[in-house]
Amino acid sequence: MAALRDAGLAPHHHLLDIGAGALRLGCKAVGYLAPGHYWATDASRALLLAGHARELEDPARLDPAQLIEDGDFAFPGVPDTITHAIAFAVFAHLPGECFALALANLARFPRLEAFLFTVFLAPDALAHTAYRQADGVVTHPDRPPRHLREPEVHDAAPGWVLTRDDRLLPRGQVLFTARRD
Repeated sequence: MAALRDAGLAPHHHLLDIGAGALRLGCKAVGYLAPGHYWATDASRALLLAGHARELEDPARLDPAQLIEDGDFAFPGVPDTITHAIAFAVFAHLPGECFALALANLARFPRLEAFLFTVFLAPDALAHTAYRQADGVVTHPDRPPRHLREPEVHDAAPGWVLTRDDRLLPRGQVLFTARRD
């Protein structure tokens, strides 16, 4: 939530939580945002609904219809009112083309001010082999947990300006904020 607030998220904004799982972020965002302003996607709607039932302090603040099964980053049924989006610890589990696809499909949201996402990075010289992150996690170029080279992250984001955040994140992931070019 701190990173989202730093990116300008206020209670009147509309948030899309991509790869929301059991609403680990949702349990904080739903109470912070105005009712109806939180949307979540995940490859498993069952996991989203389990989070709705178990993690939310006030489940009535979130319509289950706003929890959308989406394994393709198509964002079906998500309204164009979205102003902020986040994908925390999502892309390390998926092929690199999923990151590019998500960015391309987020372009359809005309009001989107910021998209926050995390990735593991590896130095250029070690990007094609297993790489031990500073905290000990071993990442890979071709299987989860995956890493990318920073130029690959930028290359996958035409039309976006990316800013790398220097805050420390779990397991050595790197936070980026994407804004329209």
